[in-house]
Amino acid sequence: MTRQVVRWILALFYFAAGIIHIAAPAPFLTITPSWVPAPQAVVFWTGIAELLGAIGLAQGMSLPLRRAAATGLALYAVCVFPANINHFALDMAKPGHGAGLAYHVPRMFAQPLLVWLALWTGGVTDWPWQPRTR
Repeated sequence: MTRQVVRWILALFYFAAGIIHIAAPAPFLTITPSWVPAPQAVVFWTGIAELLGAIGLAQGMSLPLRRAAATGLALYAVCVFPANINHFALDMAKPGHGAGLAYHVPRMFAQPLLVWLALWTGGVTDWPWQPRTR
C-alpha cells in the first residue's frame, strides 16, 4: 500500500514538473549548463519525458510499462543532475548566495533519492526491503 501511495505522489510530482517545464521554461533555461546544445528544445523535451514517465508510472495495467517508465524517470533524474549542480554554483556565486546552502544541499541529496524512489515505486527494485536469500 505504501509503495502505491508513494508511486502516485511521485507520478503527480513528475506530471506537475513536466507541465511547468513546458508552460514556464525560463527558470530551467537559466540553470541549464552552457554546454547543453539547444537548451530550449532540451527543456521542452525534458518536460515531455516527465509527463510520459509520470503517466507510465501511474498506470496500473502493465507492470513492464511501469518498470520502463520508472527506469526512464530514474535515468532522467541522473541526466538532469548537472543542471542542479550548475544551479548550485550559479546561486552560490551571487551576492547573498541566492537560495543558499539550506536549499541546495538537501536538493543534492534528494536527487539520488528520486532515482531510488522511481525504481522502488515502479517495481524495478525492492531494495532495501527485499528478503535475504542464502
